[in-house]
Amino acid sequence: MKFSDLNLKTELIETLDELGFEEPTPIQQQAIPFVLQGRDLVGQAQTGTGKTAAFGLPMLQGLDTDHRALQALIIAPTRELAIQVHDELYSLSKGLKTKVYAVYGGYSIGKQIDRIQKLKPQVIVGTPGRLLDLMRRQIIDTSYLKTLIMDEADEMLNMGFIEDIKAIVEQTPSSRQTLMFSATMPKSVQNLAQQFLTQPAEVKIEAKHLTADLIDQYFVKCRDSEKFDILTRMLDIESPDKAIIFARTKKRVDEIGRGLSLRGYDAELIHGDVTQQKRTQVMNEFKQGRLELLVATDVAARGIDVSGVTHVYNYDIPQDPESYVHRIGRTGRAGNEGQSVTFVMESELPYLRTIESLTKNQMTPMRPPTDQEAEASQVQQLIDRLNATIADGTVDPYRATAKLLLNHYESNALVAGLLNEVINNNTEIEVQISPQKPLPRAHKEEKGRSRGRRQFDGCQRKKNTDKFAKKEKSTKKYPKNKKTGKNSDKPAGKRRENANNANKSRHIRQDGSINTNSFKIRKKDK
Repeated sequence: MKFSDLNLKTELIETLDELGFEEPTPIQQQAIPFVLQGRDLVGQAQTGTGKTAAFGLPMLQGLDTDHRALQALIIAPTRELAIQVHDELYSLSKGLKTKVYAVYGGYSIGKQIDRIQKLKPQVIVGTPGRLLDLMRRQIIDTSYLKTLIMDEADEMLNMGFIEDIKAIVEQTPSSRQTLMFSATMPKSVQNLAQQFLTQPAEVKIEAKHLTADLIDQYFVKCRDSEKFDILTRMLDIESPDKAIIFARTKKRVDEIGRGLSLRGYDAELIHGDVTQQKRTQVMNEFKQGRLELLVATDVAARGIDVSGVTHVYNYDIPQDPESYVHRIGRTGRAGNEGQSVTFVMESELPYLRTIESLTKNQMTPMRPPTDQEAEASQVQQLIDRLNATIADGTVDPYRATAKLLLNHYESNALVAGLLNEVINNNTEIEVQISPQKPLPRAHKEEKGRSRGRRQFDGCQRKKNTDKFAKKEKSTKKYPKNKKTGKNSDKPAGKRRENANNANKSRHIRQDGSINTNSFKIRKKDK
């Protein structure tokens, strides 16, 4: 089946072609027709199965692009998912006059209000707390809402958003179309669907586990700044016939592709901003074996079917475990062996364990190769090629030139000079790859837990570098606590600060918005 078989607008089909989507996934094949018919729908599918496009494409098709009013609302459990859904809908709506905006906690609500009033988006994606806050302030008007979508409903209920969701839904028109997607279907999700959906169609896509018998999976633990040099040394040693290098953002893809070319590698890149003409040219060269390295984003690489890919390098570990499955599935096809290498930062190791759980296959740790090992491998590969060339007689036309050179140069110096010309000596060319923060520390194994500043920026506190410094136990005593009558080892100001922080934490939802229900008004004493 092709997307053109799903009765989608020409503009959407053209955008899908540009993004590299060649055929719909199972959830898209089954869900899109129901949504286009205007039916409510419950979809059970794992992350990474293409469910955003499954609800996004028919939702975008049903919008009145000339009417600058909110017509579709998507509720997502976390700001990371809200941003991800926004970015994908933004890409899918390129051929339409559609305005998409995302709102979430942890960001200035004043700026979001200004942006909504100026942009007048037809589609808003947001976390429950921030959406409800904006609705109560009458910034989000649902009078013209056509479609309400609840993404990862089970996750939202696990995080305690049930009351917020109910409050949001109750402020939407009863004539709306409601779509609900969930990875699992516990009783709580079924009850929610029964309460707010009308005779919904049901679509269920069974979770598929990767069969990776023919794929050797490795990981390299390193800092972000080390990744590029490690990658090039691996390419020198492995010398892959065809390899795909995956990065998380279009900017990274641009920089990695440019850097590889500067260092003399045969590399091209594709992502959502690459023109269709350029993309077609690059993919033809890659399929025909005239291009060795392809650098790509997840979205741009979806639907690609190229035989003979021997290596997949995950320059950035994917946030969704099933995206990893799609990535390494590009190699090890048709009975051929393949290899995948994932670069992972220390704080991202929990994501690695989640991936291993999904694939039911432990990755093997790999030590980063050294410059000396890379150079030695290049020399050995050259020797192997020379042996093959001499054996088949293709060097005969050059024997006279070789004799002439030997008359002018000492043999060791001549060979060393030729090696210097033949072997890639571009490793000294400095390549700048913009630093990228690691994935947030909180992930699916930590449902419902708050994420502090240290968890988001992935930083560790600076340790005391003086290894001879001794920690002395403080003997200082502060005034007695009036309630307990005991001395405290903390000053009164510090105790008040801790108490205030504890009170503040009760009023902050997990998506960063304010929980007004947690405030208690103390009655005056009579």
